[in-house]
Amino acid sequence: MTTSAPPGLARFNSAAESDAAGLLHEVCTGRAWARAVAAGRPYATVEALLAASDAAMARLTADDLAEAMAGHPPIGRPTPGDATSAREQSGVRDELRAELLALNLAYQERHGHVFLICATGRTGEEMLAALSERIGNDADTEREIVRAELGKINRIRLIRLLEAAAEGER
Repeated sequence: MTTSAPPGLARFNSAAESDAAGLLHEVCTGRAWARAVAAGRPYATVEALLAASDAAMARLTADDLAEAMAGHPPIGRPTPGDATSAREQSGVRDELRAELLALNLAYQERHGHVFLICATGRTGEEMLAALSERIGNDADTEREIVRAELGKINRIRLIRLLEAAAEGER
């Protein structure tokens, strides 16, 4: 017995290449990641899509990873008008924003990029603690933590993308 792909996945699988690339760019600004994920279509299951995302993330070079991180605003300062970054950072209380921003600037000075963490479901206090802990990491350790965090973000965003695509079919 063959089961069909969920509606959102079927719609993603059948999207024109340029449309799929645009959708994936909304998930992650890393072009190498998006190309790898798009090239794997069609996906039989959501799990197969998520596994392809993870595999593509694991293969990113340092430059590819930097490109993917560049699409993320600093924690505590969502991009104005960007509902995705605002939703993901909704756990940050106003009184923590200044402290997060100041520590994020110190992190950026040390590491050369924004502090990246999967903020969904985390409180501002949890993100501040992680930032305080990670600021002292060496570049290689931090790069691998960032890769893992970006992978989590991409998984969440891919699922939301499929849910939105399924809504479009109703």
